[in-house]
Amino acid sequence: MPEASETATRSDARPKRTRNRAPLVVGRALILVVAVVVGFVGCGGGGGGNSAKAKRAKTPTATTLPAGYTLAAQAKGPEVGIYDNPSAPAPSKTLPNPWLLNNEADKKIPQVFLVEQQQAEWVKVLLADRPNGSTGWVRASDVQLTPNPYHMQVSLGDHKISVFQGTKSIYDGQVAIGASATPTPPGKYYTRILIQAPDPNTVYGPFAYGLSAHSEVLNEYNGGDAEVGVHGNNDASVLGKSVTHGCIRMDNDEITKLSKVLPLGTPVEIVN
Repeated sequence: MPEASETATRSDARPKRTRNRAPLVVGRALILVVAVVVGFVGCGGGGGGNSAKAKRAKTPTATTLPAGYTLAAQAKGPEVGIYDNPSAPAPSKTLPNPWLLNNEADKKIPQVFLVEQQQAEWVKVLLADRPNGSTGWVRASDVQLTPNPYHMQVSLGDHKISVFQGTKSIYDGQVAIGASATPTPPGKYYTRILIQAPDPNTVYGPFAYGLSAHSEVLNEYNGGDAEVGVHGNNDASVLGKSVTHGCIRMDNDEITKLSKVLPLGTPVEIVN
């Protein structure tokens, strides 16, 4: 998964330079696509005859969302164009939908973004690109917008992760973060993949959320980009410490619970 490249194992581990492997290597991982399809935005209409008119669901907007909610944008078609601005004549790049984990055809991940802004027929989204915090514009007609009540915040100074549903805190716990030489990058990100490790006793624990974040000191890990993730652990004694290569390790039982509810596109704010 472009994802939790822990750029991580133990603090004294050394990255392997394997050119054909993506950052997180967990064998034949089970991809859990907790996507943002429908759910909150339903279709109306009954099963009557010609007299029954289907009700069109209103497109959600940031101004109509309850406090603490955000919007996720999931690509509809086989690809989605990313524009520098709404007046650009052509996209600066085109992303596939779904994208492939480790370039393996049987590991397909929906292309999901976090919405930053809406403007007429356009949506500004956060991208999983370098540099961290990169954004782009997509046509509103090319994505499905879905409200998401969840968000996470990681406080580096306190070594703490907090998970919210709306404005209500539903979990607080200790985490391990990047060591001084390989710090966890602060900023605003989102979850873009969820995988279940085939062996829950590795450094990734049972589950790993890959973020749109990238290490700011490592450019490569295991032959892929040094991406950052939130995942479990194989040594709970490291929680509360700065020992990783940039990823965020948390309690195994709690990330197992979160894996059942947090959709792709969930905001993750990392603060100092």
